[in-house]
Amino acid sequence: MIRMLHFADFHLGMENYGRVDAESGLNSRVRDFLKRLDEVFHYARHNEVDLVVFAGDAFKNRTPNPTLQREFARRIRQMSDYCPVVLLVGNHDLAATVTRASSLEIYDTLAVPGVVLGDDYNLHTIPTKSGTAYIGTAPYPVKARILDDKEAYTRTVQEADDYFKLTISQMLTELADKARQAPDGAPRVLVGHFTVGGARFGSEREVMLGSDVMVSLGDLDDSAWDYVALGHIHKHQCLTNGKRTPIVYSGSLERIDFGEEGEPKGFCWVELERGQTRWRFQTVGSRPFLTLRADLRESPDPMGEALNVIYRADVEGAIVRMYLQLDAEDEGRVESRRLYAALYERGANMVTTIKKEIAREDRARLGDLPESLTPLQLVERYFAARGTSRERTEQLLERAKSIFEQADWS
Repeated sequence: MIRMLHFADFHLGMENYGRVDAESGLNSRVRDFLKRLDEVFHYARHNEVDLVVFAGDAFKNRTPNPTLQREFARRIRQMSDYCPVVLLVGNHDLAATVTRASSLEIYDTLAVPGVVLGDDYNLHTIPTKSGTAYIGTAPYPVKARILDDKEAYTRTVQEADDYFKLTISQMLTELADKARQAPDGAPRVLVGHFTVGGARFGSEREVMLGSDVMVSLGDLDDSAWDYVALGHIHKHQCLTNGKRTPIVYSGSLERIDFGEEGEPKGFCWVELERGQTRWRFQTVGSRPFLTLRADLRESPDPMGEALNVIYRADVEGAIVRMYLQLDAEDEGRVESRRLYAALYERGANMVTTIKKEIAREDRARLGDLPESLTPLQLVERYFAARGTSRERTEQLLERAKSIFEQADWS
């Protein structure tokens, strides 16, 4: 049995809702991401991992700055000193043109011991301290890299897309055939970075680069593989049931926005054995995102109730936003400054916004054709829409009448 750790979609360099840390010079969100990677690798070593597989997208974009590259490389090198590490090339790792290097290619160029770069569709034989594993790598498919024959570009857009999908399917089939021909007894793993039909999306659509390609689940659901480790979609999920080969998105390690507020983040711990692989999802301590909402309309003490919402919530270490529904006359009674102060006093890491949603009367309620009414009639309908008592309305109308009589409407 080979103990394998599978993670993906690290996206180092995401700085949403962060601030520069004076001590390190790094954005606070970058530090969050690095802490998650440290947590993952600590778990791996503590549990005597045999193999680490990364299923693509190391950085936020294709051109990470040298500091981010250094921080990622330092951790990969430390992990590769302990066990083999497979680094798959994802779409965020690829250069914009075919002739330029990917952000991960340096590991192959320097022949970093213990690091295997998955930048093409190939089967790798990887010795571990618990035995050999066969790892098939399927990096993010790019038309310019895969369709190198000129004929592909003489087709219509639909024909080219169909030809591209067929080519990917054939490459995955050939990879599975190679895995089947490997010596019996050793487990086989496919590592891929792409969208699989039927998968549920998360916030990754906000950070995807360019158009995406859809791979059929049938191209992966093959008995040649004992486990399929996927990256590209940030929401953790298994696409097959317990009786078939596990086809699993590990999901991302850290939340990138409020669209992932309720999603658990983590990695997969896999016990590889030919024909009887077991796996589980292991959560990490990712930064919480929290949305607070309060309907304070008709509240006798909107400010007090807004503060109580904060006091009842667990905002410690969270990135927080707050939405308050208020009547128009209460807008000035709720002080945003005090709410910000209360959130930070309770330990919030960052408060992104406190938004007041003011309930204003719709002027359409004054009548279907308000332009046909006199000013006094409009005022009367306004008071009726506000629910003003008849006695009070008559008093106000008398006052309005005197004002209108003195007004110059020319």
